[in-house]
Parts: sequence; C-alpha cells; structure tokens
Amino acid sequence: MSDEDLEGFATLDHLEVKDVKLGTKAVKWDVTQRLEPYGSPLSIELGEKIEKDQEIEIDITLSTTKDCTALQWLTPAQTGNKKHPYMFSQCQAIHARSLFPCQDTPDVKSTFTFNIRSPLPVLASGLPTGSRDFKPGKNGAPGSLLYTFNQTIPIPSYLFALASGDLACASIGPRSTVWTGPEELNACQWELEGSTEAFIQAAEKIVYPYAWTTYNVLVLPPSFPYGGMENPVFTFATPTIISGDRENIDVIAHELAHSWSGNLVSCCSWSEFYLNEGWTVYLERRIQAAIHGEPHRDFSAIIGWKALQDSIERFGENHEFTKLIVDLRGKDPDDAFSSVPYEKGFVFLYHLEKLLGIDKWDKFIPHYFTTFKEKSVDSYEFKTTLLDFFASDAEASKKLQELDWDTWFYAPGYPPKPDFDTSMVDVCYALADRWEAAGENKGEDFAPKREDIDGWLANQSVVFLERLQNFTSPLSPTLVESMGKAYGYAASQNVELVSRYLVVGLKARAKSVYRPTVELLGKVGRMKFVRPLYRGLKECDKELAKSTFEKNRDFYHPICRAMVEKDLYGET
Repeated sequence: MSDEDLEGFATLDHLEVKDVKLGTKAVKWDVTQRLEPYGSPLSIELGEKIEKDQEIEIDITLSTTKDCTALQWLTPAQTGNKKHPYMFSQCQAIHARSLFPCQDTPDVKSTFTFNIRSPLPVLASGLPTGSRDFKPGKNGAPGSLLYTFNQTIPIPSYLFALASGDLACASIGPRSTVWTGPEELNACQWELEGSTEAFIQAAEKIVYPYAWTTYNVLVLPPSFPYGGMENPVFTFATPTIISGDRENIDVIAHELAHSWSGNLVSCCSWSEFYLNEGWTVYLERRIQAAIHGEPHRDFSAIIGWKALQDSIERFGENHEFTKLIVDLRGKDPDDAFSSVPYEKGFVFLYHLEKLLGIDKWDKFIPHYFTTFKEKSVDSYEFKTTLLDFFASDAEASKKLQELDWDTWFYAPGYPPKPDFDTSMVDVCYALADRWEAAGENKGEDFAPKREDIDGWLANQSVVFLERLQNFTSPLSPTLVESMGKAYGYAASQNVELVSRYLVVGLKARAKSVYRPTVELLGKVGRMKFVRPLYRGLKECDKELAKSTFEKNRDFYHPICRAMVEKDLYGET
C-alpha cells in the first residue's frame, strides 16, 4: 500500500482523537492500525445516506502529541531575545496529518479558515482578518487573543502553516512585510526591502499577476530545517539568508515563484515533485535574469548542477530517487528529498525552452499556469497540454513529438548537461586550478591574498569552494587554514560560504575546522548545511559527530533530527 492508496481516507499520525460529530450528532469512528510511514486511517460511520455533492459538517475534537512531526516548540532560550516561547509548523511533505486528520496529498485542495488563540502574535497561511476576544489568563498566566485568517484559494494540506511567538513586522514593499523577532527586525528589513517587490513584478511579467494579495516573509529562528517554505501569503524563511550583504536573498525569489508553481498549480503526487520544484527553480532563475542579467541565470544553474551532482553521487546513478518520476510506494517522501527534483526538473524545462526557442516557450508558460490554476497536475497532463498548445506549429510539434519523454521521466542518473554560459565561473575555476596545483606540489609559488577574490560575488566564492570539494586529493590542512585567513572565509557571517569552507577543511582533516564546525552545528538547523557538515565530521571523528548531534538534538526540527539520525546511525 502507498500513500496514494490512502487518499480516500482522512489520515492521521501521532494524533489523539477524542470525539467525532456529524453536525451536532455523535457518530461512530475508528482509528485503525498504523501503517509506516503514513500513519493511521480515520474511519467515520456517517449513519445516514449522503447524497452526491451534499455538504456535511464533521466536528473532530483532538489534540496533538509529543510525537507530532509538524510542529516545533521552542523554549525562550532557543529564541533570539530568550524572552518568550515560540512555535512554528512545517507540514511538507506528509506532516499535516500529525496536526489534523486530512487527505494529506498534494492532489487534494481545500480552502481554510483559521481561528487560533495564543498569548503571542500568530501568523498563518491565509489573509489576516483580525484579532479579538481577549481572555485573561489564570494564576498569573498571560491572557490570549483569538487570531483569525482566511484562505479562499484552495491549497493542499502541506501548505497549512502556523507560527506564534514574539514577533514584530516592518514594510519591505508596497504589498509585503517582513516578520521576525524584535531584535532581528532591522537587519531583516534592510536585507529584503526593495528586492521583494522587484521579484514580484518580474515574476508577474513571466506568468501573470500575483494571486495571493500580499506577499510576506517570516524569518524564523535558526532551527528551521529548510531555506524557505512557500506557505501562501507568509513565506517561512531561514535566518541564514540574513547575511548582511544581500547575497542570499534569491531564496526569496524561489519561494515567491512557488506562488505560481506548487501553490496555484501543484504536483498531483510527491512522486512527481519536480512539477513543483523544477518549475520553481526555472522561474526563480528567470527572475534572476530579469533583475541581474542573463549570465546570472546560467551562473545559478551551474551552482545547481553541482548540487545535482552531489545528490546523484550520494544516492548512486541508478537509484530510484534520481528519476524525475519516482516510485515512492512504501517510502517516506522526506527520504527522497534532494536536489534532484529541483535541478533535474530545471534542466528538463530549460531543455524545452532551448528546444522550442524562448519566444515560443514564453507563450506557453502563462497558458500552463492558467490551465491548471488551483488544480493539481501530473506529468502526462503537462505533456499533453504542451503538445496541444503547439499542435498548429509544425516545427515545434515535430520537435516535441521526437522528444524522448520516457527517458526524461523515468531514466535515473544525470540528464544531458546543458551548454551553460560559464563567463561568471571561469575566474573561479582558474583560481581553483591554482590551488590544486599548489596542493599537488607542482612547484607553483602560490601565496593566497585577499586580492585573489576582489570584486567577487559571494556565490562566486561558493563555486570556487565547491570546485575544491571535488578535488581528487584534498588540500593539506595548512593550505586550508591559509585560505580561510586570506579570503576571510573562516570568519565569514555568510553561512553559504563558511559551511562550504568547513566542508573543504573536513575533507582535508584540518583539525582547526572541527571546533568551528561543531559550533555552527549548534547554531544552524538548515539541512542544506547541517547534513553535509555532519557527514564530513563523521568521516573525521565519528564520536565527535555523534556527541555534537546528541548535544543539539532538541535544537533541531523533527524532520532535520530524523534525517541526521539516518546519516549518523543508519536506517532505524
């Protein structure tokens, strides 16, 4: 049985159901045996005939448990100002069922009304409709308000989102605000103001007008496991994008792009996750090209190809999880999470753009997102829509008919590598070659100096460092340390840079990076950084890696915690 087999059931996981009513009438119900990794079906006996299309009201009284995987509860000590507790949700991929019984699949969409009571400000994935009904606390506890939100656009359950904590907000554009802790607000506002509205307008020109009224960003505490989560109205974002240099805000372009791909038009199943993420990466890079220029798009794609390479090498070229359409029967979608649906999906769409020509392809984009607006789509519906759109264009139709669709959909491993514009990476590769020569003692008199990287974007340093990670022979510890000092990587506040520098150091078994690695792992919960650092630390000092994880276990989000456990201890 697969998760899709349970789509007709309201599924729950780690929930305590106390009562079920049809309207005001109590009915019989049953929670059957748990099926790993999907949870338990909730069966309700309606006790009367229900006509087709008849609307009924089901009232379920329940509570979450300590094993809920969708919520992370932070103590005051885990927050920025250490004054108040904090809670946030992360429902993707199949964690909404640990909050409420639902058809927890992207193929089922619903509108939502949120009524959330809390002593601290609340955000949710809908438009705010006010706060009211203050209730005083008891025995000295703070009082609470009822916060209400309404989401009138149907969304899948994984986009249900909540957060509550000591939050403040500031404007970052005419239709956007940033929310975060009071002490972090000024830095977040500076990082995001100006660019957010430019991103929205660029995306609207590629697809069509933004549908969700306002676009806002909640910068979460550091334990958030992803770069961002595209919850409608309020993107949840990692604090690692707030680097003080505006070099990492393209994460916002990615999450914004989800407002069309994923949120309005959703993949029908996690087996075809690339229909969310491949499209989103494609749109993100088109936004980058509109804002920064076309070379930046291919520059980002080259960084993405390295991420794809890392994922394929970790899984193995013939692994099921390296396909675009993945067989997830009996598997947790979180286990398949990698760069593959993002980057292989992007390459597929990039290939279609180059095959048809950008002028023709750009006419299809708004047609696709209009055809499936507020719906879910599978790969063959996408294919049919594309073929039908170009049916009257003999040249384009012939190219699409000759395309080897099955290979793109079902072949594991690498797709054909596009001929990317390398103008922005050539200088990075040239410097890496000098370091490789120095590392191999080829006689080059090489003394690193800050001028080597003058004028570089932070992402050019990312490309340089990732090139070093791929060396057949690691650098010596001495060279790693000289690089960290000369180029400022060791002291950088940009986690994209310092994490990759630490990976280079771990590959070199440079003991000088062990302590900084351990310290960073206690400050950052984003899996993009945490998992490679733990894997590298494990190769150097397995006991140090394990003790570091155990020390920080409660800091990490349940999703991150489970994945790192598998990295360190194997499947459980």
